This record gives sequence, structure tokens and C-alpha cells, in this order.
Amino acid sequence: MTLAERIQEYLERLTPLARGNLLTELERLELCGSEIPGSVEILGKLRAEFRKDGSKRDRIGNPARYFFAPLEPLLIDGAPEHANSGRMLRGSLSPIWEWINRDLLPTMARDYVGGISKLIAADNQREARQVAAAFQTKVVKSLENTFGSPDGADQARVKLATYTASPAAHGDLTKMLCVLRAREALAKFGDALPVTLEKFDDARLSKVTALLDEFRKTNAEELPFALALVAMRLRTPWQLIRLATKAAPSKNAADIAATPYAIAVSMVLDRLDDKRSALRVALRNNRVLVAKELLTDIYDTEYALQVGIDLLEESDWGERLRHLMTAIAALVEAEVSRFPANIGHVLGSRSLRSNQTLAGRLAYLAWKGRDAMSGGAAYCRKLVS
Repeated sequence: MTLAERIQEYLERLTPLARGNLLTELERLELCGSEIPGSVEILGKLRAEFRKDGSKRDRIGNPARYFFAPLEPLLIDGAPEHANSGRMLRGSLSPIWEWINRDLLPTMARDYVGGISKLIAADNQREARQVAAAFQTKVVKSLENTFGSPDGADQARVKLATYTASPAAHGDLTKMLCVLRAREALAKFGDALPVTLEKFDDARLSKVTALLDEFRKTNAEELPFALALVAMRLRTPWQLIRLATKAAPSKNAADIAATPYAIAVSMVLDRLDDKRSALRVALRNNRVLVAKELLTDIYDTEYALQVGIDLLEESDWGERLRHLMTAIAALVEAEVSRFPANIGHVLGSRSLRSNQTLAGRLAYLAWKGRDAMSGGAAYCRKLVS
């Protein structure tokens, strides 16, 4: 038998559910950058079966899509190998949905799917959303009871692991509980935000901070998700750190870490880690222009963190940034070293670091001058208080 015939025979022995889960897992590993011999042929056959529209993304059914609707703005197609505060992996939805249907609330889930399917077929969007909201409330109450005891939480982790090998799935289930519990508050917060934040100047920063202050009065645990909604609207996500630096009495890392919005810095580092993973995939697939754009964004984020936070290198944030940039430098060095030394590689160009240009240096001096003035005023306020 040929390799293709052996693969086809193997897949035919699996149930449709097993084949669907296999596709989800292989796509997850593909995003992680893992290389599995023979996976290209298997992915091709499974996608032909489950992705009729040619999509490479796992598309859950309509009842599940209505149920997960409050999570949609927070979903990412990333690799579950690092922290992602305030965001969840899209790939976690299918195993979580299977677990809800088969283990958590099988009877209620069956009734929900039957009822909402009729409403969707009749294009009754309003009632379909109401039915989904009612089922979300039931799931929240059940999850609160499940996580209320150590045994229940452990059992949920074990059961969920039968549907996916992703280490992020259980964490995403916990995040889902937080988001569904605060779905109305998050929706209200999102509606109050501008559609886009092209500039994150002091005036816009103050307005967003006021909205966040109001939100965290009653939803402090869900603050990372609100920050994720803000990051979506920023032209450059690293600007999110301004929420933390503006709230601090000085630019010192220790003062910034003591603010309510300190997690914004960690979230910027999460996104930097996302770009590291994307850079690795781009280089492996010889997509140099994509890698160039990613590397430019990476250098801009590194520079913003170094300029925006004093004593960064002495903090946990600084240590994480150092590890990330070391890994990124190794990826770039491996790519550049593939070519002779007398042939310049675009990824080795100093122009990718915009801060090293004349305009970048002038901007830096202006920035530092402004910081010196504001920092002095802040220090005086701190002494008075």
C-alpha cells in the first residue's frame, strides 16, 4: 500500500468525532511550529472532510457559535506555549464544547442545541441570542459548583484532557467562566470605547482610564479582558503600557508594578511572545517579507518598553524581555547565517530598528525631555503626599 492509502485506511477506522479532534490537534501543533512527519497529507484529507469552504480554521457549529459569542473579541489563533492574559485560544473552543455536551450538562446541552437550531433555521436572531444567554447562565452556575471543590476542578481537568492535549484548554475554561460571568459588563465597556484609537494621547488615555476605573469597581477579576478590548483598538498594541505608566508616581518598574494596570505590561510581553512564534513560523516557511514586518514590530515594542519603564532590567518584566529578545536574536542569526557574509540580508539591516535612525534619536531625546519634566512633577507630588 502507498503512504496515501495507509493514511486513508487509518482515518477511515476513526469515528468522525475522533477525526475532527485529530484535525484540531494537528492544527494546534502546526501553530506551535511543531514538525510532524506525514502530517501534511493527513491535514489535507481531514480539511477536505471538515473544511468544505477551504478554511484552515476550526469552525464550530452555529449553536456553539452563539454560546461562545461573548468570547469572540478575545479569541486568538495562537500557540498555547506561553501566557496570554485576557485572551483565549480559538482552538480551545471545540474541546470545551465537547466537554460541556458530554460531561458537564449533557441533557441541558442537548435541549439547547435542539431549541436554538430551530430558531437559527427560522432566522430568529433575537430569540436565539436569548436562548444562548439562558444556557450561558446555566453553564456559569454549573462551572462555579464544579470549581468550588478541589475534586471537582481536578475531575474537570482530567475529563477535558480526553478531548485535547493542549495545555491551555483548562486555563481557557477558567477564563471562559470569568468572561461569561461578566459578559454584560464587558459588552457595555466595549460599546463605550472608541472604535479605533489611532492616537493614544493624554486626552484619550484619560477617557479610557476613567472607563477602566469604573469597570474594575465591580469586575476587578475580569480587568485583563477589558484591557484586551482596549488593545484591540490601539494602532500599536505596545501603547497599552501607557495605562500602567500613567497611573504610577514615577517611571520606575517597582512603582508601575504597584498600579492597578500593571498587568498591561505583561500583556504587551505576551503579544511580543506571539510575534516571536509567528517569526519562527515565517522563517521556516521562507516568508522573509512577513518576517521583516514582524521583526520591525518586535524592535519597536522592545524600544517602547525600554524607554517607557526605568530600571526595567531589574524587574521580572525585564528578565522576560531579555529571554524573548535572546530567542528572537537566535532566530534571526540562524536565518542570516544561511547566506554568505558578503551578501546583506534584509533581516540584518539596522534600518529595522527605527529608533537608531536620526529621526528616531531626535524623538527619543524629546521623549526623555518630556519624561524629565513630568517625572520631576510626579516626584514632588509623591513627596507632598
